[in-house]
Amino acid sequence: MFKDITIGQYFPGETLVHKFDPKLKILTMMLFIASLFFIGSIYMYIPVVIYLLLIIYVAKLPMGLVFRGLKPLRWIILVTFIINLFFTPGEAKYTLGFLKISQAGIDLAVFMGIRLVLLVLGTSLLTYTTSPIELTDGIESLLRPFRRIGVPSHEIAMMMTIALRFIPTLIEETDKIMKAQMARGADFESGNIVKRAKNLVPLLVPLFINSFRRAEELATAMEARCYKGGNGRTKMNASKIVKKDVIIFVGNIIFYAVIILVSKL
Repeated sequence: MFKDITIGQYFPGETLVHKFDPKLKILTMMLFIASLFFIGSIYMYIPVVIYLLLIIYVAKLPMGLVFRGLKPLRWIILVTFIINLFFTPGEAKYTLGFLKISQAGIDLAVFMGIRLVLLVLGTSLLTYTTSPIELTDGIESLLRPFRRIGVPSHEIAMMMTIALRFIPTLIEETDKIMKAQMARGADFESGNIVKRAKNLVPLLVPLFINSFRRAEELATAMEARCYKGGNGRTKMNASKIVKKDVIIFVGNIIFYAVIILVSKL
């Protein structure tokens, strides 16, 4: 089950998407997320889907693996769909016992379901095509103006990147511990919710211990290499925004603006 979780994974490549400046890539992703909530027509999500498929194709990412990342979130998407479907106020169009379905509920449920799917796919492309080092540099560069008011931009960027980087590691560690416990007779799949929660205790305890151990080893390694934070640090490969990056970024802005404006007509 854990093999379906692809959050935080990076797929190296030399494509146009991989070489896109990380700062502009993060800004583009923020614009993408914002545009999803401003689109007023369900039909305008079609060009957005085509846009994402085009990015996946250009980045040469495994199509099946990208969509497999939706599997762990299927219950969240389903619950969100059901809540919006049955609990959105409006004139009842269908009745299922004491539950009433309105046209507004159907529209909102479909909107939210599509938005969640596109949101997960779109944000996943950022980590798929951006290395942890590039991601750290991009976040730090975007947060640098806030250093004047005391915001530790480098530390925040480092923590966010380390958290993303260790998600696949913790998932792999969880899978190994679960298989070891199952070999000793542990059962994680049968029983009710309470019983399943109790069965997770033998899994969570060694997972937390290993996580703290990894965190201590990482801190020791950083101290051994004289890591002192962002003050006075230089970069081995400093990212530079070139003309091609600006053209791609402006093109994305125009695309999002057109999609939003047309959907409002």
